[in-house]
Amino acid sequence: MNRQHPHKHISLQPSYILHTRPYRDSSLLLEIFCRDHGRIGLVARGARSSKPRFAGLLQPFIPILLSWHGQGELATLRSAEPGGPAPLLAGDRLYSAFYLNELLLRLLQRADPHTRLFDAYITVLSALAESKKEEESLRHFEQVLLQEIGYGLILDHDVETGEAIDTRLQYTYILDRGPVLWQKNTQQGIIIQGKTLQAIAANHYPDSETRRQAKHLMRSALAVHLGGRPLKSRELYRKQRFL
Repeated sequence: MNRQHPHKHISLQPSYILHTRPYRDSSLLLEIFCRDHGRIGLVARGARSSKPRFAGLLQPFIPILLSWHGQGELATLRSAEPGGPAPLLAGDRLYSAFYLNELLLRLLQRADPHTRLFDAYITVLSALAESKKEEESLRHFEQVLLQEIGYGLILDHDVETGEAIDTRLQYTYILDRGPVLWQKNTQQGIIIQGKTLQAIAANHYPDSETRRQAKHLMRSALAVHLGGRPLKSRELYRKQRFL
């Protein structure tokens, strides 16, 4: 269900550009992610002219303060101001950042606020820029995204017995239900250690096997909601370590 609501005048909204594309002779169509309004479509008139109004600001991953007016599917950008220093992203980390933007574009509905997810986005961009806890930040972002769109993972109990997850045991995670104790004759779901479910819940990954299992579970859970279409960011860089 589209939750786009009319906007009259919005001023200095903390935002990030998710995607841009040319529009008419000299304008741009923007998809933005902002703190209080979620994903919004804007038209930036004259942004591609010989004297662009918003030179250098309408780029992904740069924190900006946007003001706009209008209503319906496309509002009109009035002003753009710097909102803080831009993170320095290159190589693997840049592809990871494009992956985040693609998830937001594909999975968020218009005008559906997600302030917690916005904060998680800022955190993961900072981690990527500083090369600190990159993988933990990506997994945390994915987890928050699933929660915010209404499909959060169950990580603390067996959905059949109600018993707390035992870190010593192995489980099968059934994507439309949750974790159940692993049995040899189980044909569906993702085999995962109890300690990995706990690691995801705590956002702490002490070893490579835990990180591998967590990435596989997150990727599988997100794929259910991506409609079978592959992510372009993965196609561009298939050997990225963390995607």
